[in-house]
Order: sequence, then structure tokens, then C-alpha cells
Amino acid sequence: MKARITVLAGDGIGPEVMAEGLRCLRAVGAAFGHEFTLDERPFGGAAIDTRGDPLPDETLRACLAADAVLLGAIGGPRWSSPLAKVRPEQGLLRLRQELGVYANLRPVRLHASLIEASPLRADVLDGVIYDFVLELVQAFV
Repeated sequence: MKARITVLAGDGIGPEVMAEGLRCLRAVGAAFGHEFTLDERPFGGAAIDTRGDPLPDETLRACLAADAVLLGAIGGPRWSSPLAKVRPEQGLLRLRQELGVYANLRPVRLHASLIEASPLRADVLDGVIYDFVLELVQAFV
């Protein structure tokens, strides 16, 4: 398989987590013969600092042209003032609108060692997998 992936590391812990995610992706590519072309672009607060825009036009074009977008965490105290005219979340909402996506899917599996710590009975929790759907939608007029 060949895939062009736009990488948006983001802010805060995003670049650190993304570096490890890319390391895993490269290992998968090497192990299974996949070829990933990675195109790292500024996004979120880091893009505000360097370009004045949380989703620069060239970043959006790269995302639209890619087979996939790998997105890290964005935002942080540096850009969190409610009075700020430009915030990282604006880039995320615009990216979702442009790509036609609207939710995060977060699968969560309960570790067996934590079952006894739950207020729910162990027989109720055994084998349960939770899928959290985080819907982040804003109406655009």
C-alpha cells in the first residue's frame, strides 16, 4: 500500500505523541512493505505563532490532497484566552468543515486489573468495550 499522509503534530504534548506515532507508523510500513509519504504541516497554536492562522491555506491544501490526515493535540494555555481573536480550535473546526468530518471516535477498553476498582459489578464489566463519540460541530453560516 502507498499512502500520502499529512501530519499535523499540533501543540503541547501533540508533537511528542506524534513523534512516537510516526515511529510506529514507519515500523508498520517497514514490516509490511507499505510506503507512507509523510508531509508535516503547521496547525493549531504552533501555526498561529508562525503564520498567524491556526489552519494556514497551504496546510489545508495538503490535507485535502492527502489520503489521510494524522492529527495531534492542539491548544494550550498560551492560546486559551477567551478574548483572543484567533484560537487553535478555529483551525480544528474549519478543518472538520473542509474535510466533511465531525466526530472523534475514542474506543476504550477496561483493563482487567481495574475491574475491582469499579463501583459496577465485575460480571457487568467483563469484556465491555466503550466507544466514546465526541461530536464537535459548529454551525457555519
